[in-house]
Amino acid sequence: MSLTTQEKESFEANGYLLKKGLVSRQEIEQIRLEMPDIHRRMLADPPPEVHVAWEDEDAPDESKIIRQLMHSELVSPTLNRILRSDALVDIVAELMHPQVALYHSKLLPKEAGIGAATPWHQDYAYWKTDENQPMMINCQLAIDPMTLENGCLEFIPGSHRWGLQDHEQHQETFGRFLPGRYYKRDEGVTIPMEPGDGIFFTALVIHGSAPNTSPHPRWANTFAYNVPGNGEHQVREVLR
Repeated sequence: MSLTTQEKESFEANGYLLKKGLVSRQEIEQIRLEMPDIHRRMLADPPPEVHVAWEDEDAPDESKIIRQLMHSELVSPTLNRILRSDALVDIVAELMHPQVALYHSKLLPKEAGIGAATPWHQDYAYWKTDENQPMMINCQLAIDPMTLENGCLEFIPGSHRWGLQDHEQHQETFGRFLPGRYYKRDEGVTIPMEPGDGIFFTALVIHGSAPNTSPHPRWANTFAYNVPGNGEHQVREVLR
């Protein structure tokens, strides 16, 4: 899948690029069919490489809700197939570097009514080491419809050109967020998506999302890509 000159220029200017219909509705439905089994496996015997965070760690098993599942490609055959597909890797190669590696893949549900806001941040604030550069690119795939009401992504266009900003640690969430902008949402551009849409964005663009105030859960998966050799522990598999 080749990008147009206009799409490349938009990505360079804004730090993100929305691709409608990136993944077929059939593949999205297959992901949904896998979810109940994934939930059961995470409760019973999660693989050691997979890291799952629950909304309430102390809730009984039948009530536990996944908040984040890291390395989702290891438990979802469909996500594993999608992340290495030409539909995604071709675009990453055009936007980032001809050589492409998988950094990680994670499921990011927002449960109805309780899925929290994600304040403004840059992913490179989490990923920076003495050995890497901010060359990584994310692709977030919409599994459910994503709206402002249920917490779709929001971006500050062009903020990837500002360099890495100072972040502060929030102990209650273990997150790193931009000071003074913890809940301020009027600076961003909201990007609604339909199931199968994907949005590519740089490791430096400032982004966040509102809480899920809707009556329905909102599922998405983020694939993070890197350049081979860019960080000792941030390349799981070379894809191209």
